[in-house]
Amino acid sequence: MQFTAGRRGEISSAMIQGLAKYRHKVFVEMLGWDLQTEGNLELDEFDRDDTMYVVAQDDNNEITGCLRLLPTTKPYLLGEVFPDLMGDAPLPQSPEVWELSRFAAMDFNAPKMNSANGISSTIAVGLLQQALSAAAQLGAKKVITVSPVGIERLLRFAGFKTCKAGRSMVIRGHALTANWIDC
Repeated sequence: MQFTAGRRGEISSAMIQGLAKYRHKVFVEMLGWDLQTEGNLELDEFDRDDTMYVVAQDDNNEITGCLRLLPTTKPYLLGEVFPDLMGDAPLPQSPEVWELSRFAAMDFNAPKMNSANGISSTIAVGLLQQALSAAAQLGAKKVITVSPVGIERLLRFAGFKTCKAGRSMVIRGHALTANWIDC
């Protein structure tokens, strides 16, 4: 297993293309999210030059997991699309807080996934460790996530220091929550 972390301009266009295909397969095809896509590629307005990506690959360079980190000093997913997840708390807007989104850890080439919901905990934990390290190098003291409720359980089980930022909500048929994670 290898991990690559870098901003959009630092990662090859082939890697970005593979990442967009992987995200389409996970979020649109498998999870059924209603996202704007083109050509079986999933990228959105938050995939900008300042976006930091962390990508997991197997020994054959096949993508097995990904996530992105966005600065909260510019538009980001939680602030623009899911602000209600914060409840009455203010939206983060600080260079010391980065958002973690588009988190996926699924090895489609593995003979059997490691858990009932298809998430590979080995890949997930590695991605999260790499993400927190990358975020800390960017000056973050915390990251905030927008994720399915099940990811919250994975974080706690894996020993990450996390707490809910607001209330869980069902949005477009998906139970979502925002969580703080210490870097």
